This record gives sequence, C-alpha cells and structure tokens, in this order.
Amino acid sequence: MIKVFNGFYERYFSEEEAIIFTLLLLIFFSVMMTLGSIIAPLLWSLVLTFLLQGLVSSLEKLHMHHRMAVYLVYFMFVGLTVLTMFVFLPFAWNRIIFFINDMPIVMEQSRALLMLLPENYPEVFTADQVQLWLNSIQQEVGLIAKNIFSYSFSSVPLIASVMVYLVLVPIMVFFMLKDSKKLLNWFESWLPEKRPVMAQIWHEMNDQLGNYIRGKALQMIIMGVASFTIFTLLGLNYSLLLSVLIGLAVIVPFLGATFIIVPIFLVGFFQWGFSADLYQVMIVYFVLHIIDANILVPLIFSETVKLHPIAILTAVLVFGGIWGFWGVFFAIPLATFIKAIIRAWPIKGRAIAPSM
Repeated sequence: MIKVFNGFYERYFSEEEAIIFTLLLLIFFSVMMTLGSIIAPLLWSLVLTFLLQGLVSSLEKLHMHHRMAVYLVYFMFVGLTVLTMFVFLPFAWNRIIFFINDMPIVMEQSRALLMLLPENYPEVFTADQVQLWLNSIQQEVGLIAKNIFSYSFSSVPLIASVMVYLVLVPIMVFFMLKDSKKLLNWFESWLPEKRPVMAQIWHEMNDQLGNYIRGKALQMIIMGVASFTIFTLLGLNYSLLLSVLIGLAVIVPFLGATFIIVPIFLVGFFQWGFSADLYQVMIVYFVLHIIDANILVPLIFSETVKLHPIAILTAVLVFGGIWGFWGVFFAIPLATFIKAIIRAWPIKGRAIAPSM
C-alpha cells in the first residue's frame, strides 16, 4: 500500500508547483464552501469586472489611455445601473402587481376549464378527480400567498443586503478595473517564480472565463430582447416578465429553456385557450430556442466552450447542488477549469501540454 502511495505521489506531485497549486485549490474550495455567502459581493464584482474589462481593453486598442477608458466604461456601467433601478425595475414591479391582481380571474378560468373535463371526457375524468385537483390547487395557492405574506415581513434584511450590494459592488468594480494590473502583480508575488503549469492554466482560463461571462451576458440580452419583441407583437400578456425569465433561463444550459415552457404555455392558455394564437406563441418560442441553440450559442461560444454536453450537464448538477445559483452560473467555467488542470498537470514522464 505504501509503495502504491509513493508511486502515486512521485508521479503526480513530484514537482513543487503541483503541491502549491493543490494547496491553493484546497484553500479556494474551502473558502467557497464556508464563506460563499459572505463574499458574494466580491463574486458579483469579479463577474462585472470581467464583463467591463473587455470594453476597457477594446478602448485601449483604440489608443485611449487606460485611466480614461476605465472612467468612461465605469460611468456607462453606473448609468445603466441607475436606469435599471429607476426605470426597468419599477416597470417590472408594476407588471408583477398586475399579474397578482389577475390571479382570481385566472383561478376562476382554471376552475371552469377543469369542470368541463368530466363532461367532455367522461371515460377519462370523473367529477371527484376534478374536485380533488381543484382542492389541491386551492391549497397550493393559499400556501404561496402565505409564503409571500411571511416574506414581506422578512424583507427588511433583504433591503439592507441590497443596499450593501449597491454600495460595495460599484466601489469594488471601480478599483478592480483601475488597478487590475497591480492586483494581478500582487497575487503573482505570492506564487513561485517558476510556474509553467499555473501560467498555462491562468492564460487559458483568463481568456475563456472572460469570454464566457461576456458571451453569456450577450446571450441573455439577445434572448430577452428578441422574446420581448416577438411576444409584444403577438399580444401575449406579461411579455416583459416572460422575456426576463427567458433571458435568465439561458444561465442553465439545456434545462433552462425546457423549464420556461411551462409559464409561457400557461399564460397563453389562460389568455386564449386552445387556439391558433396559443399554438403560434409556442411555435415561435420553439423556433427562437432552435435559433439560440444552433446559431447564437455556436457563434458566441465557438472558441470558449469545448465540452461534451454530458460534461456540461454533470457540471450544472454537481456545482449547482453545491453552490446553488453561483454553481449553476459558473458550472461551465468550472468544468473548463478542471479540464485545463487535467491537461496541464505536471505528470512525471509527460511533457506539459502547449497552451492554447
């Protein structure tokens, strides 16, 4: 047993860099497992910095000074945040209020439609079954209302948390953009001088992670705007809310687009019933999803995500189960990170793979 362990150690941990990198990984995952909720503002700041760093780099390529590019991009970011807070969010909140006010009408329509089932299909449905369904729906709606009511009393800590985010995140984003080179140099000063494996993984992940986050943000915007435009033209109720859900659904590869079918179908069904308008909305959504999967995603992520669908789904399930939203959002970058580690890990007798 000792001989097997020694052989494993000499093969995979024969170099100092491998040991140091393993310790860094253990520290990183330990911090994320124990302090993930506390450092969430830092994570948001890192994500936003990756999004904005691409614009800063593009302006620098146009011979704009670094500090001037940072100020310009940062003011654009602050302006967009203010616009979202004072224009988009109030409008979305009004749509939610309208939806809540329409719930009694929706429930009455649901009751009327369900009561027709025993008349139209007596060999399949009975009045007792329908009544049981109605009672279950009523209980679920009452439970949801109770949760909303109790949630309203616990919203003070949430408001305080949002205020903390609104103060801390913009400040950290600004300094991360302005002093990005200094921060990277400080971090590198703690690493060993000879670090070919870390350098390879860093360069690969720096490019892929930044491209992935910017590509995912672009995909969310395109899908949200396209669905909102199409649903509005078709006259579908709550087009804005459904479009926001569609934009957020792209965070979860493959599964998000499937889950969002349910609210789209229900809104269309309660608005039009089984009619040509409902079929038209569903067909348009399927076409939009096909365009996203076969044109938009390959176009945006062609040089970023080179993982098998099974690996992507496994990463979503594993990291989503560990870290929730953040695990789902970073599932693909984390899977790519693991792939990069496997490719570059210094194994005795194997040359280091060339960097991409």
